[in-house]
Amino acid sequence: MRLQDRVAVVTGGGSGIGLASVRRLASEGAKVVVADIDADAGKATADEVGGLFVRTDVTDREQVEALFQTAVDTYGSLDVAFNNAGISPPEDESILNTEPDVWQRVQTVNLNSVYLCCKAAIPHMQRQGKGSIINTASFVAVMGAATSQISYSASKGAVLSMTRELGVQFAREGIRVNALCPGPVNTPLLKELFAADAERAQRRLVHVPMGRFAEPEEIAAAVAFLASDDSSFMTASSFLVDGGITGAYVTPL
Repeated sequence: MRLQDRVAVVTGGGSGIGLASVRRLASEGAKVVVADIDADAGKATADEVGGLFVRTDVTDREQVEALFQTAVDTYGSLDVAFNNAGISPPEDESILNTEPDVWQRVQTVNLNSVYLCCKAAIPHMQRQGKGSIINTASFVAVMGAATSQISYSASKGAVLSMTRELGVQFAREGIRVNALCPGPVNTPLLKELFAADAERAQRRLVHVPMGRFAEPEEIAAAVAFLASDDSSFMTASSFLVDGGITGAYVTPL
């Protein structure tokens, strides 16, 4: 119960890593506010853990500000912000094939939303003198791929850089800001991306030393760690949970 009575906001909380993280944070005692653009999935998740659902378009500044204000108004504080919502559309691939509208859509959801969430969350945490912000980046932010998702990769690299800067800037105010960098995760997003191209999926899987994709619950365990005081001396960090993929030169047979 490391998070007893703490208040956590999770964006993209209706599925995948977000859903698993809502469950894990709640199991450790947190009061969880679930944000998602999918009202049915988000409400079902919040109801499951006795939390609060706020339908939120994370690209809309007013909705994002209202999300964090609602969390504070309802529960009295904001202790954890897991800025997790993101997209990875199949149209985002090689720079030669990715059109500007696709590029911009991915940047708006994956990068701008994290900016908006941090901008809204930090003043609440400043008032209470503490808080943990966790921004979802990716292992692709620290390495390149020939099977490119150019806008996704660029957006996650920017999240990584922004997180470092925020972590440094607000460290002495008791606000920790860390980037979670998952490897490939067995989520609906990944399944959809690879369903139409098994060869592309295999080209990625072969480079994971553990020989499998992560389960959402394994990433959620890292979220709970970063949210808790067990990570009290961590800020501005890139927390890789990737099955060894970024450390591999040659993978095991």
